[in-house]
Amino acid sequence: MINVTQLDRNDLDISNTTTTCGKRNNTIEGWCPEVFDDALCWPPAPPGTISNQSCPRIDGFNSNKLAYKQCWENGSWFVNHENVTWSDYRDCIDYESLEFYNFVNFLYVIGYGISLVALLVSLWIFLSFRTLRCIRIRIHVQLFVSFILNNIMWIVWYRKVIPQVAVPLENPAWCQFLHIAKEYYMVANYMWMFCEALHLHLALVVVFVREERTMKWFYFVGWGIPFIIVLVHSLIRIFYNQDTDFCWLHEKTFGSWFISVPIVFTLTLSMIFLINILRVILTIMHPNSPNPAPIGIRRAVRAALILTPLFGLQFILIPVRPDTEHPMYHAYVYTSVIIIPYQGFCCAVLFCFANHDVHQAIKRSFQRNLTRQNTRWSNYQTGESGAAVFMVNANGQNGNTVPLLSLHRKSTQGSVKL
Repeated sequence: MINVTQLDRNDLDISNTTTTCGKRNNTIEGWCPEVFDDALCWPPAPPGTISNQSCPRIDGFNSNKLAYKQCWENGSWFVNHENVTWSDYRDCIDYESLEFYNFVNFLYVIGYGISLVALLVSLWIFLSFRTLRCIRIRIHVQLFVSFILNNIMWIVWYRKVIPQVAVPLENPAWCQFLHIAKEYYMVANYMWMFCEALHLHLALVVVFVREERTMKWFYFVGWGIPFIIVLVHSLIRIFYNQDTDFCWLHEKTFGSWFISVPIVFTLTLSMIFLINILRVILTIMHPNSPNPAPIGIRRAVRAALILTPLFGLQFILIPVRPDTEHPMYHAYVYTSVIIIPYQGFCCAVLFCFANHDVHQAIKRSFQRNLTRQNTRWSNYQTGESGAAVFMVNANGQNGNTVPLLSLHRKSTQGSVKL
């Protein structure tokens, strides 16, 4: 087992790993046997020697440095004080890179956490008011649910998998399942963003659409298609590529295309829908003018800015991740930290907290509650001479009715109006 903890990786690329290491019949009598320590395959070594080889290609490691493994005089590998066969990877650690990745992952967790709180509050608001139960809000609800589940998966991933070097190397079943669940909710999130774009496009361009029927298709696109995509992708990795090591962190074969192609396709369609929506705002809404009015241009720009996070089009800004040695790599990482985890927060603010329909629903609910309270109070109102509220079926010591509470107020003549 590697005696290194709290290594933070976004990718894992261990090129020296082989499933046959330690199983081949190449042991030399008296030598330390061939062994795989979850990171590197160490060949047989003569007793009393120290083997070395290049550090594995793991983010947080410097692959230009060397890892060491000591073979004792008795022909067995070095065992540490915890009675664990130990390889020395201490020189491999790139502490500057490690600190950078720890900080970046911390920022991701903070961003996902802030978005999660905002989304939960928004979801509660959407589900609390009957006046908000139109098809547009129903699609918002499904999108926010996908955001919530996706954010939870990523927070768990960044807390329980990424910082723990032993977890991907041991590759437990729960970690593999967590990766598949994270992948499903991520794809579902993209699909519901596509449903948002499709619904708005149908509402503005097609107009005559049976919304209840389209909602059934939205459910299939939003939750059903991601299940099919992730199922096919998982089966290919398990049975065809046999690429299930390291919690599925690093995929070396073509299988990733089964995830990336549908996502790129939906983002492309959403971009086309947005362009057509802006065309409608600029032309159809100003049919009597050969040139779009300034107010139309402002509305189009405002619509583009608002709809970009809803449709997920901000991901176009980070299509390709540069190599870690590229001078723009750090700028790319910090841009991703802003764009990716805070998308849910932006959608919650724009389409719930700043939504006029939500404001009206909350205002009407407040007015109804205030009216109900005033109505209850008006039941106690009497004429100028005052009155008493009596206990029902309650008798005093002399058999007379006993007043429970007497209220003397000036006549208010009618109920209170808001």
